[in-house]
Amino acid sequence: MPIISMFYGIIIRLYLLDNLHHNLPHIHAKYAEFEASIGLADGDVLAGELPRKQLRLVQAWIELHRDELLADWELAVSGENPYKIDPL
Repeated sequence: MPIISMFYGIIIRLYLLDNLHHNLPHIHAKYAEFEASIGLADGDVLAGELPRKQLRLVQAWIELHRDELLADWELAVSGENPYKIDPL
């Protein structure tokens, strides 16, 4: 599960071959003891939870980097390592 970005104590990961669980392009965000799967299309939480402030930061980051994230998603679901993406 490669880390693709880190900012404000939030770790963003894309799991390899992870298109079976939610079947939507998504990332995994971890902050302290919280973790959530967040959709790339709309920034909605698919599973888990993050504090409101950190969720808003992740959603803003997704908005800024959506094209890069979707390209990384394609790499990850085919089993290749995704590229790092600039933090917020």
